[in-house]
Amino acid sequence: MTIQHDFPFDPTNGFTLDQLRAIRGPEEPEGFREFWEENYRLAMSMKPTWFIERELWSPNPGERIYRLRVKNWDNTEFVMTVARPEKSRGGLVMGQGYGNPAGPAVSQYGLTTAFACVRGLGLSQCKDIPWDPSKHVMHGIGSKETYILRGVITDEWMAASVLLDMFPDTADNLNYSGGSMGGGMGALLLPWDNRFKAAYLNVPTFGAEIRFDYQSNGSGEACRQYILDHPEARKVLAWFDASAAAKYIRIPVCAAPAVFDPVVAPVGQFSVVNAIPEKYRTVLVRDVGHFPPTEHDRELEERLADWCEKVFTAEDKLSAAAAWSKT
Repeated sequence: MTIQHDFPFDPTNGFTLDQLRAIRGPEEPEGFREFWEENYRLAMSMKPTWFIERELWSPNPGERIYRLRVKNWDNTEFVMTVARPEKSRGGLVMGQGYGNPAGPAVSQYGLTTAFACVRGLGLSQCKDIPWDPSKHVMHGIGSKETYILRGVITDEWMAASVLLDMFPDTADNLNYSGGSMGGGMGALLLPWDNRFKAAYLNVPTFGAEIRFDYQSNGSGEACRQYILDHPEARKVLAWFDASAAAKYIRIPVCAAPAVFDPVVAPVGQFSVVNAIPEKYRTVLVRDVGHFPPTEHDRELEERLADWCEKVFTAEDKLSAAAAWSKT
């Protein structure tokens, strides 16, 4: 299918679907797994420190929404919301995109839903971190210890800790959902955190370095432009390659990469999705991402929602995902 557009570049990266399915990421840096396991240990070493700022109006009868302020292990603060339905079926952490949202999330799929504005973005804007996506994604790029995504991922882990601390009954059924930036964050955070039971990753960012070979309109373009003059930054970004992390995922994941996407290069998206072990992945391919949906994609939304509904609320999630794939 040909998508009409007026971008000065090809949002398909010149790849067919078969070619995209064949993309594989590079070898991870030595010590990659240990680096992320240590980051997780640091995040878990701190008792969740949070307080409720206020309760917010909810459009759903019986649901209560709370706005919280949270302190992370490195003393950075962020703001999150938690939406508690009248009858909760578990928990869901929703990862944000670079759209910089500030509004609260309502509960999804009958799950108590946590939505964190990670450091520097949305309600967590601050003096020391740029809120502009093209600058936020570059913040601290001098080393893997200072790069912004290290802190961002620990914010999501801490958001999960706060959710579990606030509502312990969600621990037996904790799930993750994120798109774009949230999809890439999911691939980076899920392998090291066995509290999560299933996930949905939509048009994920932060894929293999092949993405830097292609122009886009997203935050990745800022990285691409930067490494043209600072090629040494590739070594830092390799520690945050979501395709390198994704191969360690061991829970059911529904992934929805796009063949055409002007914001997140499809080659990067598919590098992440292809890396998820086949046993755990369900892949539903979108025609487009970050672009007005096609009829196929509108119909696909119903299937994606059905997967999340069936798998997020199942006790045996791997069997539920396998059964869904046969429908």
